[in-house]
Amino acid sequence: MTVAYEVRDNGIPQSPVNLGDTNARERLTPAAVSGVVRLAEIWRLTSVEICALLGDVSERTWFRMKKGEWSGSLSQDALTRVSALIGIFKGLHLLFSDQLADEWVKLPNKGPLFDGRRPIDVMIEGGIPKLLLVRRHIDALRGGL
Repeated sequence: MTVAYEVRDNGIPQSPVNLGDTNARERLTPAAVSGVVRLAEIWRLTSVEICALLGDVSERTWFRMKKGEWSGSLSQDALTRVSALIGIFKGLHLLFSDQLADEWVKLPNKGPLFDGRRPIDVMIEGGIPKLLLVRRHIDALRGGL
């Protein structure tokens, strides 16, 4: 399961963040938005793909986020999704070269979790459960389970 942690300046994680708390979501949103904007660039995701991955973000809101013109707060659902996506990104970079790690989500995958489909499509269609499953899959591949 993906759990969001805030990290102290010394790099040591604090206790898990309560994403149900409005103040916590407001505090985490700027970093989450910045991270997911960068991730979308690196993975070369379309606005439709990233909005689908984020769940409840419209394309109009996404474009405002990318321009730094959005001052809202991500939902608990969206923050959970961002946490899973960043974990997948990090795990891929621990497993593969940067080029393969950055292309992996768009490559057809013959593994049983993907059945010849692209991981990005599986994650979009499966929502949070599939995002977390892909995250666990990547962690297992690198020996983290």
